[in-house]
Order: sequence, then C-alpha cells, then structure tokens
Amino acid sequence: MGKRYLWLGMVAAFIFFCLAGCKAEEKEGNGKIKDLEFTVLGEENVPEELKQVIEEKKGKEFKITYQDGDFLYICVGYGKQETGGYSITVNDLYLTANAIYVDTNLIGPEPENRELYHAQETEGASYPYIVVKMQYLDKAVVFD
Repeated sequence: MGKRYLWLGMVAAFIFFCLAGCKAEEKEGNGKIKDLEFTVLGEENVPEELKQVIEEKKGKEFKITYQDGDFLYICVGYGKQETGGYSITVNDLYLTANAIYVDTNLIGPEPENRELYHAQETEGASYPYIVVKMQYLDKAVVFD
C-alpha cells in the first residue's frame, strides 16, 4: 500500500513540474521583441471596405483587424459616448514571438469641458475609434 502512494506522489510531482515548465515557456514567448512602427489614420485615409465595417460596429465596443495588401490595420472602437471631446492613445504596439500586442486608451473630455460638450446640441453623441496602419506581419493580434 505504501508503494502505491509513493508511486502516485511521484506521478503527481511529475505532472506538476511538466505543467509548471510549460507555463514558464509560454511566458517567455510573450516577451517583447521590438516596438512596431505604425501610423494613426484619419478617417479620410481608411480603406472604404474597412470604413463600412467600422460604421456597422461603431455603436458598441469593437476590436478588429483588416489586411489590405502589404498593410495591417488594427482598429479599436469604444462604442457610443454621450458627448464629443474624446481622444484615443496608443500606449503600446509591439511584437513578440507569438503575436502583435496592442494597448489603447480612451481619454474623455477634461472635467471643466464636459458641461460644454453636454451643452452643445450639435455635438451630440460620438463614436470614438482609432485605426492604426502598419506593415503586415503574419501574427495574431492581441488586444490589451
């Protein structure tokens, strides 16, 4: 009976170390290799087909990619906002061994300007989104 528990304990330890080793290797694969060069596009420079997709999705948050020839477009939308005055920053865009990682942030209007945006009837709701253009890489895109 004691040998059985010893054997089970050794098998459990082996499985534990195998899983722990896989996890460490996975984390190493997500290390930043390099920052990627990109351009933030104005609406007038977004390909027409991509504009149509954005128009359909803009009412809710979205994260999409689009490839056109040698270029990859990464799009992040923040859905309907009650006012205008929002901006979006790209905090990080980098390459790892496994993927392209992108991190963006929605910045609201300054507190002292919120009443101004609420008061402007012509402003109304807004649908902030960002389109980033970069060289195409055959990697998955991970949105942080």
